[in-house]
Amino acid sequence: MNKRADRWNLRTVPPELAAKYRAEGWWTDETLGDIVAGAIDRLGDATFAVHSETRPWRGTFGEVDQAARSFAATLQARGLGPGDVVMSQLPNSVEAAIVFWGAAYLGAVMVPVVHFYGPKEVGYVVDVVRPDVIVTPARFGQIDYLENLGEILTGDLAEKWFVVADGDVALPAGARPFADLQTHDPIAAPLRVDPDSPAVIGFTSGTTSNPKGVIHTHRTLGFEGRQLGAMSGAPDVPSVVGAPVGHFMGMLSAFLIALIKDQPIHLVDVWNPAFVLRTMLDEDLNMAGGATFFVTSLLDHPDFTDEHLALMPIAGMGGSTVPSAVTERLTGLGILVYRSYGSTEQPSITGCSIHDPEQKRLHTDGCVLPGVEIRLDDEGQIFSRGPDLFLGYTDPDLTAEMIDEEGWYRTGDVGELDADGYLSITDRISDVIIRGGENISAQEVEEQLLRLDGVAEVAVVAAPDERLGEHAAAVLRLLPGTPCPTLEEVRAHLTTLGLAKQKWPESIYEVADFPRTPSGKIQKFLVRQQLRDGLLDPSAT
Repeated sequence: MNKRADRWNLRTVPPELAAKYRAEGWWTDETLGDIVAGAIDRLGDATFAVHSETRPWRGTFGEVDQAARSFAATLQARGLGPGDVVMSQLPNSVEAAIVFWGAAYLGAVMVPVVHFYGPKEVGYVVDVVRPDVIVTPARFGQIDYLENLGEILTGDLAEKWFVVADGDVALPAGARPFADLQTHDPIAAPLRVDPDSPAVIGFTSGTTSNPKGVIHTHRTLGFEGRQLGAMSGAPDVPSVVGAPVGHFMGMLSAFLIALIKDQPIHLVDVWNPAFVLRTMLDEDLNMAGGATFFVTSLLDHPDFTDEHLALMPIAGMGGSTVPSAVTERLTGLGILVYRSYGSTEQPSITGCSIHDPEQKRLHTDGCVLPGVEIRLDDEGQIFSRGPDLFLGYTDPDLTAEMIDEEGWYRTGDVGELDADGYLSITDRISDVIIRGGENISAQEVEEQLLRLDGVAEVAVVAAPDERLGEHAAAVLRLLPGTPCPTLEEVRAHLTTLGLAKQKWPESIYEVADFPRTPSGKIQKFLVRQQLRDGLLDPSAT
């Protein structure tokens, strides 16, 4: 087991399950480094492009691979190797690929962090994983990382901080340029590492205010990559990738699944629909689906034409709530739509195929995928297990709470199975809002809103959103005589607290009281239902 694994007290997969996964070929001995190296042997001349209005880059897989191998060799010369932790907070860029592929070659544990996380979230991740290397930009868009992280990455941490910067930039004391991590000749082959050891830790917001660190191994990710690659119904043409590679699934989609599918990589660093639409036509790129927001933002843009529609014959929808209104709209445009269901903990649980009946593809989340098992308890809560199930959280107590001795993971989602075995998600026990594919902890936002003068209680719930899937809605109970704050006032308040903009509420409602349990707890599922039924007063928005 990896030298860092024991500190997280990771679960042991039941021996009979592990034996079955190996016998069926779902688990192999390949590491992520093996997968990358094997793909580069086939795809060295394939295109790797970053489409950007500020930092475009174009080259080949082979060029990126040589930089990644040099990155790995330089870290090895610094005394790092399998099990050490490489953390990056990078936008969609060539440097992000160099870090991920390089960490895979080294056998290091990769920790991607979404580029828009602020000091609060980044500080928590740093405290949890204790990284050996940290890579960030100097600046991206309106975010000044040197200013944001300067008070967090000090002392010994500053010595581990490497910064991607264009031109001469004054770096904080101890920090060095990213180029200093590419000074050695490329390593010849991936370092050997136990395929059952941690490979990637993806942080995702959960029901608590701090993000959860989800630990995957080389085996679980190898299976997941092959599973998603086989499941995709997209045409055999390159796709544009706009999901942030600092997100667990964005990184896998961009830098692993493309290799498994033998496809070029085309990233956009900012999801600007007008720019994406131009890029699709210029590069003849497919838009194959993803979270609801990425598809609907293109369809709703005035520049969208029949030429773009021709590049979108199929859309696999998942990563956030998929309203039926969206799947029906896409179908009306002639797009073949199918849905899937999973999470960072187990990325591919159920899914449809393009060959399933239309009613199933549009209105269910599909059947159980190969190797995966699910069961529903008396309340409809979904339990799952399979070859792509994570090994545990960075919080061992949470691991014990969420996975039982037989390897069943309590998803926190509620669903129904129809007579044909198709699953439909009907509710979410875990209090997470999935906005455009990004998880938002309702509790975290609630804690910050309670700091507003005059707010007695608050429930942050998911409101349906045809563009994003869902967004955060704040339902407030105010102290007597207190006026309901406006959206502008709420956003100004959250700005001062440093909460990431993506987590801000996008609608506000005022109530005299909440529905409650006998013990006085707010029944948030009833609040969500009231919101969806139009029973809450939206005048404050």
